[in-house]
Amino acid sequence: MRYLPLTDADRSAMLAEIGVSSVDDLFVDVPAAARFDGTFDLPDHMAEFEVERLMYAMSGRNTTTADVPSFLGAGVYRHHIPASVDHLIQRGEFLTSYTPYQPEISQGTLQAVFEFQTMVALITGMDVANASMYDGATSCAEAVLMARRITRRNRAVISGSVHPHYSAVSETQAKYVDIDIDIREPDLDGTEDLTGLIDDGTACVVVQNPGVFGHVRDLSPLAAACQEKGALLIVVVTEAVSLGALRSPGEMGADIVVAEGQSIGNPQGFGGPHVGLFATRDKYVRQMPGRLCGETLDADGKRGWVLTLSTREQHIRREKATSNICTNAGLCALAFTIHLSLLGEDGFRDLAMLNHARASQLADRIAGINGVDVLPDAFFNEFAVRLPVSAGEIVDRLATRDVLAGVPASRLFGNGKGLDDVLLVATSELTTAADVDALVAGLTEVLA
Repeated sequence: MRYLPLTDADRSAMLAEIGVSSVDDLFVDVPAAARFDGTFDLPDHMAEFEVERLMYAMSGRNTTTADVPSFLGAGVYRHHIPASVDHLIQRGEFLTSYTPYQPEISQGTLQAVFEFQTMVALITGMDVANASMYDGATSCAEAVLMARRITRRNRAVISGSVHPHYSAVSETQAKYVDIDIDIREPDLDGTEDLTGLIDDGTACVVVQNPGVFGHVRDLSPLAAACQEKGALLIVVVTEAVSLGALRSPGEMGADIVVAEGQSIGNPQGFGGPHVGLFATRDKYVRQMPGRLCGETLDADGKRGWVLTLSTREQHIRREKATSNICTNAGLCALAFTIHLSLLGEDGFRDLAMLNHARASQLADRIAGINGVDVLPDAFFNEFAVRLPVSAGEIVDRLATRDVLAGVPASRLFGNGKGLDDVLLVATSELTTAADVDALVAGLTEVLA
C-alpha cells in the first residue's frame, strides 16, 4: 500500500514475533462470509456524472422516514432539526477543529464541549458528564466496566427492560475482563423485580427508563436496594427527549446515567453516527471514561476552558486507562448542544410533552382496533402493542401501503421469545394526524 513503508520482510518478522503465519490469521474470528473476497459488483471505472446518476438511482430505492408515515423507533428517533443546527455545525471553526490538546488555540471547541457537559448533567440530574462517547450502547458497556472498577466486583445484572443491542454490546465488552453478565428475560409487562438478584458480589444493575417496551418506572426503590448492597445503579435512556418530561435518573438515585443523544440535533442517519451521553456522581469522576473539559482562569483572570481529565490509553499507560474510547463524537455533540440551546429549558419541556401527547393520541386510536392491545399503562412516546398475528407480517404488508408501522420486537430479541406478535410503535412531534389515520386505517384493513 502506498502509505505503508513496511517491507515484506518487516511484515514477516512481526508475524513471526506474535506467532502467526499470515495477516489472515489475525482475522480468524471474523466469519468467512463477512470477509472481503477481493471483488465488488461494480464497474471498474465510470465518469463522475455516471457515478452520480448511479448513486441517485440506488438511493431512490430506499423508503425513508421522511417520505412516508413512520412509526419506527426502538432506539433511533426522527425529530425536527432546525436548519440553524446544520448551518452552525458546518462553520469552519467547528468543522475543521480537532482534539483540543492546545487550549490556547481551542477555546471555542473547549467551551462548546463544556456547555455540552453542563447540559447533559442538568437533564440527567447528575453531578458531572463527560465530553460524549460513540453512542448509547458503547456508553452502557463502559458504564458496566466503570462499575467493576469502582466496586471491584465481577457481576452485572442487566434488566429485561434494556434494549438488546445495549445488552449485547455490554456482554461483548465484558467477555474479556471476566465480568459475569446476567441478562434477564424481556420485561414485556413491566413488572420485573430485580431486588432479589442483588447480592454482595453484584457490581451493578442496568435498567432502562423508559424501557424498551415503553414502560416508565420509578427507579427509587431499586436504587435503594442497590445502595444497601453496595452495587451501582446504571440507568439507560435511549430517547433523550424523554428527559424533558420524566423525573431524572439522578433524582431517582442513579449512580451512572448513559443515554443516546441522537434525538436532539442529530438525524437518524441509517443508524449513525450518533452521540453517547455519560454522566455520574462527583465521587466517581476519576473512574469515568472519556474526557472532561473544565473551566479555569487564565493569567489575566479571564474565564477560560481546558481539557481537565482525559484518562485514555492515548494519554496514559494503557493498563491505567479507564477505557479504549479514543475520541468523542465531537460534531454530533455540538449539534446536540446547539439544538438544546435553541430549545431552552421551557422549549425542551414543551417538546417532550408534545411527543407524549402524540403517543397518547395514537395509543387511544390503536386500542380501539379489534384484537390489538396496548401493553404499557404509562409510556413516553413509544409503546409496545400485541397483535393477533405476526408483527413482522403486518409491518411488511403495511410497507407496501407506504406506512412504516414500527419495529417487530422479534427483530430485536430474535425468535422464540414469545414476542412474534409484539410491535414497537413510536411517535414524535413530526407525527401528524394524517400519519395516525394512515396507520390506524392500515392496521384495521390488514387485520380484518
